[in-house]
Amino acid sequence: MKRFAILFGCFALLAGSASATSEFNKQWKSKYLSDESVDEDFVKTARKHGCYICHVVKEDKKKVRNEYGQAINKFLKEKDFPKDWVKENPEEAKKLIWAGFDKAGELKSKDGKTFAEKIKNNEVPATDSGKE
Repeated sequence: MKRFAILFGCFALLAGSASATSEFNKQWKSKYLSDESVDEDFVKTARKHGCYICHVVKEDKKKVRNEYGQAINKFLKEKDFPKDWVKENPEEAKKLIWAGFDKAGELKSKDGKTFAEKIKNNEVPATDSGKE
């Protein structure tokens, strides 16, 4: 019972520490994966990549981003989206986050295509996530 209480306490702490990056992840899925016209294989691939849409496998997620994550980070900063503000202003947060995604989408990947083109063509945007 004591172990259960400790485990539950750890989960409660982790659940309470949700950050803007989880909101970015949620909004990315909403923007790019929720439309019925999106290719099912792309949805599966993107969900399989999870955090590695923006981050690099086996690297510190707080410090290392792949090329797409770096592009998004130019326009969206975690500190600009405090959890309480996002909760109180969900539509405004969504609008700002999606605008950041659109701006990042205009930038080019290392393979010469824009990130928006790659997503539209059902490709994972980053070439350097380390995820296959």
